[in-house]
Amino acid sequence: MYAHELPDAHSHTNRSGRGVNRELEQQAAKYVAAISTVQTLASGRTLFSEGHRAEHVFEVIHGTLRVYKLLSDGRRQITGFLSSDRLLGLANRGLYLYTAEAVTEVALRRYSRTGFTRLADEMPSFARRLIALTANELCAAQDQMLLLGRKAAIEKVASFLLQRANEYGTDCRRSVQIPMTRSDIADYLGLTIETVSRMFTRLRHEGAIDLPSSSCVEILDRDQLEKLAAGE
Repeated sequence: MYAHELPDAHSHTNRSGRGVNRELEQQAAKYVAAISTVQTLASGRTLFSEGHRAEHVFEVIHGTLRVYKLLSDGRRQITGFLSSDRLLGLANRGLYLYTAEAVTEVALRRYSRTGFTRLADEMPSFARRLIALTANELCAAQDQMLLLGRKAAIEKVASFLLQRANEYGTDCRRSVQIPMTRSDIADYLGLTIETVSRMFTRLRHEGAIDLPSSSCVEILDRDQLEKLAAGE
């Protein structure tokens, strides 16, 4: 497990519009403040490394991180990009299972592990929410396995762009921020940098997207992008 979405203890509704139980908010707000601090991390800096002692749990306030594991031959496999309202750093055996680095400048809330565990123990509603989020994460892991298992590079890149678009809404024409590098995308999709660049160029030539800048993709034809992602 590498990330969860954390119920926001400071507002009635989080970024995705999901309601937060008022009683939970009132009970948790003071305790959360007591066991946590806010920190910032510059782009390119490491938050924690795989195998290091897991002393803290982190919630992303804003910005984007990449999480990855190193393979035995030294290659990097990025397993996800985490942004606002995501929780990371949970580890069953007391060691971080992956490395987390800042793609952009990131603001995070850092929780002591013992305090975070106590919060879950003392608040059943909070614990139930974490269980539900774990189930969601398993679904996300299955989606990632399906993505990596696709044979066609165009399917992988189209699926990636749709994932990013879904974080910003479902408009047919939508500008989507892509703060990660082409190298990051390649390591996430199991492709080469050159292949990723060719697929972006192909999607632009076919009228599915536009590329106003290296860090922004404008989706022009979502239906076409969805068909490509499905292998049609």
